[in-house]
Amino acid sequence: MEKLIIATRGSQLALWQAEYVKAELEKHFPDMAIEFAVITATGDKILDKPLALIGGKGLFTKEIEEVMLAGKAHLAVHSLKDVPTELPEGLKLAAITKRDDIRDCFLSHKFESIDDLPEGAVVGTTSLRRQMQLRSLRPDLRIKNLRGNVNTRLRKLAEGQYDAIILAYVGLKRLGLLESVPYHTPISDEVMIPPSGQASLGIEIVDDPEVEKIAAVLNDPDSALAARIERDFVARLEGSCQVPIAVNAKVEGDRVLGRAMVGLPDGTEILQETLELPREEAENMGIKMADIMIENGAKELLQRAEAMAFKEERCERF
Repeated sequence: MEKLIIATRGSQLALWQAEYVKAELEKHFPDMAIEFAVITATGDKILDKPLALIGGKGLFTKEIEEVMLAGKAHLAVHSLKDVPTELPEGLKLAAITKRDDIRDCFLSHKFESIDDLPEGAVVGTTSLRRQMQLRSLRPDLRIKNLRGNVNTRLRKLAEGQYDAIILAYVGLKRLGLLESVPYHTPISDEVMIPPSGQASLGIEIVDDPEVEKIAAVLNDPDSALAARIERDFVARLEGSCQVPIAVNAKVEGDRVLGRAMVGLPDGTEILQETLELPREEAENMGIKMADIMIENGAKELLQRAEAMAFKEERCERF
């Protein structure tokens, strides 16, 4: 292939990710020209309404997929956690990049950690998953909706609209923004389980053998296995950004550890499951964990969570 076109959103983080993928591809295909098609997604345009009310995370991939299906781009770079578990016909998820730091990050200009927040402190997050886990830890906190790109969110924190906010650590690290906030503390994933796909990039392609061969050089087998487990778990539960779902799989040598949590946004009811299997038996771990939780009432709990989420008008983004 003489020229490859990469579709990407135009946010600062999305462009960083696209540039990273371009650089990796150039190592393997130095004679191939690589260009960007920068797309403004609906989710980037509508900032005054919760995503749960306007279509969910698919709003960050829909326009990009339309460009690809129209033959105007060969490959797209996504934050994997934004990629729905079902893709349009003619497109496929061809590679998962090596996973980076999966943790969430506590950010504040006044307080060092979640434990240091005073009673009734205002914490900003648009994530039902984070809200569920925060309120289970600190039911006294006030959770306030937070949207906009990462710089907008950091500005709102600096202006004092929030006592603290929670964002994904990896995005802040990639953009070099951690030092802009006096207190920036990664939250242990033992304390706050991340969402499916956190800290990996998902490489979506048009269903073409030549493009698939090119994308294959970006794939990390351990990260791909972890991603499959997590995405299978979410798909089995028919989950979306309208419900609080936390799930993480860690591949450690010849063992795989899976942890998952679902519950109500207010943290008053939570189901948790942990499963450890040999790597050779872990391919269906996500389905197994989901089935165990379904037996324990997870689907009914998530139906109640969705009703609560629409009332409170929140959905996860960054």
